Amino acid sequence: MKTALITGGSSGIGLEYSREFASRGYQLALVSNREGELAEAKQSLNKEFSVPVHTLCADLAAADAAEKVLAWCDSLELQVEVLVNNAGMFFMEYLCPENKTKAETMMGLHVCTPTKLSILFGARMKERGIGYILNMSSMTASIPAPGIAVYSASKAYLKSFGKSFSYEMRPFGIKVTTVCPAAIDTGLYPISPALRRALRRIGIIRSPRWLARRAVRALFRGRRTISPGIMNAIVPALVAILPSRVIDRLGLKWIMR
Repeated sequence: MKTALITGGSSGIGLEYSREFASRGYQLALVSNREGELAEAKQSLNKEFSVPVHTLCADLAAADAAEKVLAWCDSLELQVEVLVNNAGMFFMEYLCPENKTKAETMMGLHVCTPTKLSILFGARMKERGIGYILNMSSMTASIPAPGIAVYSASKAYLKSFGKSFSYEMRPFGIKVTTVCPAAIDTGLYPISPALRRALRRIGIIRSPRWLARRAVRALFRGRRTISPGIMNAIVPALVAILPSRVIDRLGLKWIMR
């Protein structure tokens, strides 16, 4: 069977990617560091789609994570046709020695492991002459801001890497798509349920399923990048015209508090 390998595929946007590919007849290889969520996802996906679901609990920020994932797929004799680099993390804090470890973990998740996975699995795809790689960047790749210095920089790397890698891989039949979503309704945003519902109603926040469907369509159509959602048009333009001193003050007010 065709196999889709999805990092962070047991919850949030990753789980919606899992559903989307399972609905298209792919067996799933899900990798996450949350063993309980992996077990729950496997059970629900098996029940809903009746496709094989393989799970691996692993620290994707580790230096050798990509090699371990490749070895695991080889041990199961899985030929990965689709790679989704979705695993990630978020924190909004001014950088300091106390959160250096979190910053290092983020760089592993957003930069090192996706790059290595793309290289390793991309080589296998080139041998077969078919494959798809989807990288999850963010709207913040275009709006560096206080409190998200490493997050926005790492997402900017993913966007740049994905675009360049797509040109390297296209002659071999491999399609690489980078997704740069605006606000998606996941656990990243600590807001009240009422405000969450209101923001979703007016389209400021979108659902993970909404994003996954558009991203997968773009991947199979060969789009190199997509930036779905009206907020992708509004927020970067608004930030671009704000004076730097206003951004400095907003950062001190919201984050240092």
